[in-house]
Amino acid sequence: MVPLVVLFFVCNGFDKMSEEYEYDEEGVEYYAVRPNKTQIKRDMAVLFALSEEMSELSAAQLKTLELPEVINKAVVEASGMPHKSARKRLLKFITGQLHKIDVEPILEKLSRIKNQSAHAVREHHVAERWRDRLIAEGNDALTALLDEQPHADRQQLRQLLRNAQKEAEAGKPPKSSRLLYRHLKELFKVEGEAEFEDEQDIDLEQ
Repeated sequence: MVPLVVLFFVCNGFDKMSEEYEYDEEGVEYYAVRPNKTQIKRDMAVLFALSEEMSELSAAQLKTLELPEVINKAVVEASGMPHKSARKRLLKFITGQLHKIDVEPILEKLSRIKNQSAHAVREHHVAERWRDRLIAEGNDALTALLDEQPHADRQQLRQLLRNAQKEAEAGKPPKSSRLLYRHLKELFKVEGEAEFEDEQDIDLEQ
């Protein structure tokens, strides 16, 4: 009589397993397990969302991800497609390709892109608020700004502010106001980049 051999496979990361019995040519019975289908669907949904997120990136941002050629080509193609069934099929293809590789490096680089984008949005709002405050309050606001940003070009800021105020009083198109905004944005951009580099250094040390 052929002895019964039972093999137990323990798979971490899956809370439930479906069971299946198989037999080899000699009639030996094996106890096999497969991942829960619900968990697989969840994993694929995460990868599909990643595919969609990558398709929304700019060409420069996408390049920093250093994707495998077949995935990069598909993502570039998907980014230029309307949100219809053909695009969804292509995103499913990308999802299948992502399932074959380690996506952790991609997620780390995508996180950096998000952090940089968040800094850019913050810089925009900060520059916008300071511009409006400077035009409304004049020298008092300028003094407060220079206290906060002691390395700023005082003379240039004063000139830009003077021009923007005259422009606003005369009801002219906001050309000088835009120049003041750009100057402020560059001022806070330098500060934001320094903070971002400090945050990345902390992440690397942890």
